[in-house]
Amino acid sequence: MERGESSGSDSSGDDIWAKLVPLDSSYSDIELKSNEVAICSEVKNSSSEKQEWCKITREKDQVSALMQNKSSSSILVDGAAVQEDDTTIIRCGSEIILGPEADGFMRYMFKVMPTKETCKQQLKINLDPEHAKCSICLNVWHDVVTVAPCLHNFCNGCFSEWLKRCQQRHTSILCPQCRAVVQFVGRNHFLHSIEEDILESDSSLRRSDEEIALLDSYSSIKSPLVVSNGRKLSRKRARAPPDEENVRDFPCPQCATEYAGFQCNQTTVHLQCQSCGGMMPSGPTNTTVPQHCVGCDRAFCGAYWHAMGVTGLDAYPVCSSETLKPIADRTVTRIPFLAHDKNRHEQDITEKCIRQMGRSLQDVVSEWIRKMGNREVDRTRLQLNHSEMITPQTHVCRDCYDKLVSFLLYWFRITLPKHFLPPEAVQREDCWYGYACRTQHHNEEHARKRNHVCRPTRGTHMS
Repeated sequence: MERGESSGSDSSGDDIWAKLVPLDSSYSDIELKSNEVAICSEVKNSSSEKQEWCKITREKDQVSALMQNKSSSSILVDGAAVQEDDTTIIRCGSEIILGPEADGFMRYMFKVMPTKETCKQQLKINLDPEHAKCSICLNVWHDVVTVAPCLHNFCNGCFSEWLKRCQQRHTSILCPQCRAVVQFVGRNHFLHSIEEDILESDSSLRRSDEEIALLDSYSSIKSPLVVSNGRKLSRKRARAPPDEENVRDFPCPQCATEYAGFQCNQTTVHLQCQSCGGMMPSGPTNTTVPQHCVGCDRAFCGAYWHAMGVTGLDAYPVCSSETLKPIADRTVTRIPFLAHDKNRHEQDITEKCIRQMGRSLQDVVSEWIRKMGNREVDRTRLQLNHSEMITPQTHVCRDCYDKLVSFLLYWFRITLPKHFLPPEAVQREDCWYGYACRTQHHNEEHARKRNHVCRPTRGTHMS
């Protein structure tokens, strides 16, 4: 049975328009559905006796309410005392203390829920679908990319094929629409959302699943590409030796020197490493070494230059091979900061459990990586791109590896027999909102007293 109750008339429907959220998480929210509501709940933390202490009337602006004190003593609202039968306006975020002082009395936060009309309020932009079409295939963009400096937009798959043909012909990369020389191309996430809105508003513009699959198979632009088109970089530096100046005119080591049977030409497209900022040729034909992290689609040069036998060069930034390597080849010595939604109390419990079992963190993580590879783990909550494609041999960056380890440690904990848990952890009750609880991030006591390594039983994350 709920500890707080509301009753009222003049119903506005079954929708909840506001809540009284107790600051003590062991109590339930009081949901307000009627426009005029009498509130009855415990007034003191030490007593289970319920009393009617206020009446709340929804204001016409739908974002505030009139609260009348129905208790026999004063109530504090945002620090100001409201005497018996007096009224005051409360707004979203108002703090209500059910007594003349904070100590010993229940405390609530008034929270106004967004209305359906509010949720639908969006900036309306009139956009002719003709202005959102790729000039190569003449359809609405799919996974739109933008080229610079002309800023024309194309489907990823369409422009990837255009890029491939230009490279095969060893010609300069020109914009298919205006024929300007292309210096840069990258995915445009803002226009991607507009693309989806257009297709949602007019389903007749959608392509068939077969067309989409074919277009996706052509797509090769995952991270920003820098196109040299044979132009040398102009860099003025004081007193630079002539031989060094010549080397610096080239974007990457393979522009100046042949490695593994490949040397860049004037039409070679380059990727910029997201770690060191250096350049490398995009997908050269002489190697299949991964250049992108599968988990985030960012480009890293470490694995590529390591395979080419290129180490640190004074003229060019080159990453360590550690920046991008297979999951199975990585090691972990500490529980990642992201683990258990950054709840340090849960992280400490996991560390104690591993010690209690006589195992190392690396041993546990390796075991769960094998289970993931054997499809024994539900990947629904794995916050990585292409999560269903990931195997122990997949190349990922350090950030994505930490996310993966955090995800696997959740499954380790949730399947762990209780006798491995410390005594203080066994006695805790599960938080209603489980791993999705937001209170654990700002309420240290709640984060410690409730178990958050569990599935939600309330809220929007229930599954």
